[in-house]
Amino acid sequence: QVQLVESGGGSVQAGGSLRLSCAASGDTSTKHYKAWFRQAPGKEREGVAAINNYNGAAYYDDSVKGRFTISQDSAQRTVYLQINSLKPEDSAIYYCAATGAYWPGRWNDLSGFRYWGQGTQVTVSS
Repeated sequence: QVQLVESGGGSVQAGGSLRLSCAASGDTSTKHYKAWFRQAPGKEREGVAAINNYNGAAYYDDSVKGRFTISQDSAQRTVYLQINSLKPEDSAIYYCAATGAYWPGRWNDLSGFRYWGQGTQVTVSS
């Protein structure tokens, strides 16, 4: 089992930055992908960034490329999402998620993610 707890959300003005953290407990080293998703009111949950736990490759949605950076510590216990140049459309609840040991699908396919955190709110004002 894996437990995920997000933190770091808040209210910022457009152009600002936040660093989200996801603290993982349990067997975190054998999870293929760890990712950040977000869900705005009335919209579907979407993937914004993911990291391949086995080779370190990072993946980003086109809407956040160049502004968001996903990383994790060497112990693979904490996953970070550095968010720069925030826009009002980035406002959402941000969720941390992890797949099982092997996921052959796309990095942003929700059906592959077995473990989810409770989410952290990000609000960006113009």
